[in-house]
Amino acid sequence: MLLFCPNCSNVLSVSKVPMDSPIEEERGKNRMECRTCPYQYVIIEQSFFERKNFTFVEKDDVFGGANQFDNADKTPVQCPKDGCNGAEAAFYSIQIRSADEPMTNFYRCMTCGNRWRD
Repeated sequence: MLLFCPNCSNVLSVSKVPMDSPIEEERGKNRMECRTCPYQYVIIEQSFFERKNFTFVEKDDVFGGANQFDNADKTPVQCPKDGCNGAEAAFYSIQIRSADEPMTNFYRCMTCGNRWRD
């Protein structure tokens, strides 16, 4: 969890309050301090953290799952699978190599469901 300075909006960092601090109960405790302005916040509680549990997303969910080709563009292309005479395929393009390489097209035959890439 990142905390930001209310004065200048920079990220606060954690540091120890020096032992020669004028306020005795703050000595040796942790504080959040801004490195660009004089703002600081002493952490009074023993622990200062926030726990978040993230759920993992399946790869198919990221790319659209079972319905990923429902709204995809379609093009007239012959399916490379033996025995299929499908002449139309849905496709999408992704840049998977460096920027100077062409984009990779992924196809799905609308007849048999075969997938391939170009």
